Amino acid sequence: MTNNDILRRLRYTFDFDDTKMIALFALADYKVTRSQVSNWLKKDDDPDYKSCQDLQLATFLNGLINNNRGKKEGKQVPPESKLTNNIIFIKLKIALNLQADEVINIMSLASFELSKSELSAFFRKKTHKNYRECKDQILRNFLKGLQLKYYSGLENKEAFTWN
Repeated sequence: MTNNDILRRLRYTFDFDDTKMIALFALADYKVTRSQVSNWLKKDDDPDYKSCQDLQLATFLNGLINNNRGKKEGKQVPPESKLTNNIIFIKLKIALNLQADEVINIMSLASFELSKSELSAFFRKKTHKNYRECKDQILRNFLKGLQLKYYSGLENKEAFTWN
């Protein structure tokens, strides 16, 4: 999955407009323009499309955490310059204040079954013997489950499929 795709899916799921997107970046002490956000959200074949770098997506996710959980006092956590699906998954779990059972339920909305031990392997340190790399399929199904749970515009959630 590309960072742009993740950004588009989150924007759609939570129905963020450009102003909200800019505000989320600002909550992580990062200034973006409407034009930048717009170019990151364009389709890959659009001539104005710009690639959203890891640092920018990490900053957005930090802003989402600050928005939903409250901004911590003092110095902010610096955004990662290199993202993995595991880090993205962790940041979304934190931002939405989800417990393991809730993540598993969200995954099941996307018809993807995962055990608690499989899930916890994604949240371990890379050096841990039970660490497991989060593949695109896992993250894609989590984002699909989030959409099915949180997007209010869906009339028939069972009929929804990703393109």
